[in-house]
Amino acid sequence: MRIGELSRRTGVPVPTIKYYVREGLLPPGELSSPNQASYGDGHERRLRLVRALLEVGGLSVAAIGDVLAAIDDKERPVHKLLGTAAHRLVPGYGDGGAPDDAERVLARERVVRLIEERGWRVPADHPAAEALVAALASLGRVGHGAFAGLLDEYAEAAERVGRADLDYTAARGLDREDLIEAVVVGTVVGDAMFAALRRMAQTDASSRIFAQEQQE
Repeated sequence: MRIGELSRRTGVPVPTIKYYVREGLLPPGELSSPNQASYGDGHERRLRLVRALLEVGGLSVAAIGDVLAAIDDKERPVHKLLGTAAHRLVPGYGDGGAPDDAERVLARERVVRLIEERGWRVPADHPAAEALVAALASLGRVGHGAFAGLLDEYAEAAERVGRADLDYTAARGLDREDLIEAVVVGTVVGDAMFAALRRMAQTDASSRIFAQEQQE
């Protein structure tokens, strides 16, 4: 197909497609003449993945390049492939604390202990672990460190949800490219779903706990 047809099929403007080609996110088309290039189903599929990473995953062009390089590395195990994508999807939260900040030190110790106690195969310097350290340290600084007492319950819920996510993805028998797209979309949309369900559950709990107090 010509670039115009690729644009119509994917909804991506022609100038954007050319930009992706220049940035190495999309392979160039096969030249059919000095001024014409032909694109195939592989280009359409890759373009849809780039859009998912950009629009749903919110990744930068540089981060997308890293993910695509991992996908194209056929020697890389699927676990490490998914890890590359997952690392890029974790926001880089900063907690404003110095490296020797007391709250951050305590938070890091707690996160390391959590990983060990739950037997999670997660390195202590994983981006998500760093984000959790930042969150716990912030709780301590604003005087709500006791909220961290819920960490085990949060971890239990997260473990069940994380396992369900990957069981669902693995059961679909997807190839590498479809698999990474499913993880990216599922992670981002799944985060939104989980947050919405949490708000709903909080509203229900509030009506049961505090509404009863008002009646008394």
